[in-house]
Amino acid sequence: MKTGIIFDMDGTLWDSASQVAAAWSTVTVPKLGKEVTKEDMYRTMGMPMDKLAKAIFPDHELSVLLPILEESYQVENDYLSKHGATLYPHLVETLHTLSEKYPLYIVSNCQEGYIEAFLSYYKLGGYFQDFICFGANQKQKGDNIALIIKRNGLDHAVYVGDIQADYEAALAGGAKFIHAAYGFGTVDAPVPKLTDFYRLPELLETVHCQTAEKMVKYNGHTGERRE
Repeated sequence: MKTGIIFDMDGTLWDSASQVAAAWSTVTVPKLGKEVTKEDMYRTMGMPMDKLAKAIFPDHELSVLLPILEESYQVENDYLSKHGATLYPHLVETLHTLSEKYPLYIVSNCQEGYIEAFLSYYKLGGYFQDFICFGANQKQKGDNIALIIKRNGLDHAVYVGDIQADYEAALAGGAKFIHAAYGFGTVDAPVPKLTDFYRLPELLETVHCQTAEKMVKYNGHTGERRE
């Protein structure tokens, strides 16, 4: 049985809020008269890009915002590919440990080029077998989780994310969920909580054992055990 681990980006693998806000502001200040703050990023990261735009710039129409955001995204990608952001502690060594046992993937609501900037700057591409984002196909996160599961032939998947929307997307996409509780948000559900990234291998073992126990059932008609 092939089990894959799928990761959210922001609030799960890294914190790029300050860097993204600074990059965006070089575009939005002259064109919209508004500086973007890291607090704007913290409250909107994880949203699809159209909803993010309206949340930060509610007084402007999407038709005005979209070309400005496209420019902002390009500036952001360029900055992150050259400077990176803030990885969560022990991320690289933990990914190395995980990759020895599980195939790893990324699903994010970001624009095209964002995941690539992360992988390129930190030279992490060898750890991840596939990734997809909202900007690539305009699909919701739950749909993209399901897409990763299908095209990589996964029998089981665990999605690791930090906000309620990540939990809902995991359910919609057919994955179990682990809450990156060190990230940007909370989750209103009784799910496993990851307090430090380096604890993920141990927590996955617990989740895997619980899943295996639930899969061992008794056939009510024959009394035969099914695994």
